[in-house]
Amino acid sequence: MFSPALKKGSTELLLLSLLEARPRHGYEIGKLIESRSGGKLTFQIPSLYPTLKRLEEQGLVSSRWVEEPGERRRKFYSLTRPGKKALGEQRAHWREYVETVNLIIEPGNA
Repeated sequence: MFSPALKKGSTELLLLSLLEARPRHGYEIGKLIESRSGGKLTFQIPSLYPTLKRLEEQGLVSSRWVEEPGERRRKFYSLTRPGKKALGEQRAHWREYVETVNLIIEPGNA
């Protein structure tokens, strides 16, 4: 529903935000994005993994493999201390960006 460019620009913030509460695996993250957005924001689940890998390489998330009885092995991602700091900064930048765009696009401000 939203443009790929807009989604691409917010993917990292979405992933970090969903990992704030607890560790999650990629499939769960993708489904949470879809359900919390009311289906307006969807990602092909495999497309999330390169971003998760990059976040891990940057030290913003860590991962571990978990195998539970009767289930297949899954990689769970967790937010690190630097990831929490980055999330706070990204949230602040996002809010400032949205406020700035609204100043421009609202009819009374044109």
